[in-house]
Amino acid sequence: MMIAWFLTALIAVSFAAESKHTSPKVQVYSRNPGEYGKDNTLICHVTGFHPPDITIQVMKDGVELPNAKQTDLAFKQDWHFHLTKTVGFKPMEGEKYTCKVTHGSTVKDYAWEPNM
Repeated sequence: MMIAWFLTALIAVSFAAESKHTSPKVQVYSRNPGEYGKDNTLICHVTGFHPPDITIQVMKDGVELPNAKQTDLAFKQDWHFHLTKTVGFKPMEGEKYTCKVTHGSTVKDYAWEPNM
């Protein structure tokens, strides 16, 4: 009887934990309008995720950009978290900038669209 109760409780906790998993919403944009050869700031804003186990990398042609700054992890009353990572960059034609977000076991790349 005790084993059945334990298994029932374990299953209930598993479903409760799974229901709280919320994928992040990601925005990738530059501080100023994109212009090739001009200094700018690339911003990766990640919101609405739970649990807070997340890694954000700002990439240029598949290589992480150094010296990126990240805000402190913050959350709203509903326990959904948000983070922002920024880095200075000077876009050149043909370069690809992305924000690589790892949340739990899911890894996704989000591209910066320069609109040039």
